[in-house]
Amino acid sequence: MATRRLRASAALTAATAALTLGATHAAGALSAGSTTVTPAGHSFTAKLNGKATFTAGSTTMTCTVSASAPNGTATNKIPAAPGNHNDAGAVSAPINPPTFSGCTTSIFGVGVTVTSNATNGQWSISAQNGSPVSAALTMPKGGVVIKTSGLASCTLTASPTGPTSVNGTWTNGAPSRLAIANAPVAATGTGGFLCPTGNQTATFSAAYDVTDTTDPAQQITVGG
Repeated sequence: MATRRLRASAALTAATAALTLGATHAAGALSAGSTTVTPAGHSFTAKLNGKATFTAGSTTMTCTVSASAPNGTATNKIPAAPGNHNDAGAVSAPINPPTFSGCTTSIFGVGVTVTSNATNGQWSISAQNGSPVSAALTMPKGGVVIKTSGLASCTLTASPTGPTSVNGTWTNGAPSRLAIANAPVAATGTGGFLCPTGNQTATFSAAYDVTDTTDPAQQITVGG
C-alpha cells in the first residue's frame, strides 16, 4: 500500500504537470484552425483554483498551491501582434516553470519536495480556438523532480525522455480558466525500500485561473 501511495508523487511531475491538460511525449500541435489570443503583448499569471490532485491507482496526493507568474522576461507573455494570431493553428507562449507547494500524502512520516526547472528547455502553453477551446501545457525533459523523505527516500522525474504535452480545455471569463482532468503523465522513479522504481504512469487534475498582470481590468481571451 505504501508503495502504491508513493507512486502518486509521480503524477506531480505533470504539472507539472500546476498549469493545465492526455499526454504525448512531444510538444504536439493542436488541431488546425484560426486562433487569436488577446490582449497582444500582455503578461499573465496562472494560479491554482482549488487543489491539484495527482493519482496513481487508488492513491491520491494533493497540492494546495501552484502558480506560474511573469518575472520581467519574455515568459508568461502573450506574443505581440501579429504573433498573437495564427490562421492555421494554435498560439503558444513560453512560461516560467510552475511551482508547487502545500503537497501532502496519506503516508505517515513521508515528506514531499517538488522542484520544477527549465534546465533542458522552455516550458510553454498553447491555446487553439474551437468548441471547446483546447489548450496544452508543454514541459521539457526532466521538467519536474519530486523527492520524498522520511519513511522512504525516493526521487521521481517527470517527462524523462523528452518534452511532454498535457492537454486540457480553456474557458474565457473573468478570470479565464485552464482546466486539466485526469491527464496521464510519464515519470521515472529511483530509490530504495518502498520507492517506486522504473517507468511510472499517473494522472493529474487541476484548474488554473489565468489573469492579465499588465492591465488587471482586462481578460486573457482566446478566439478566432
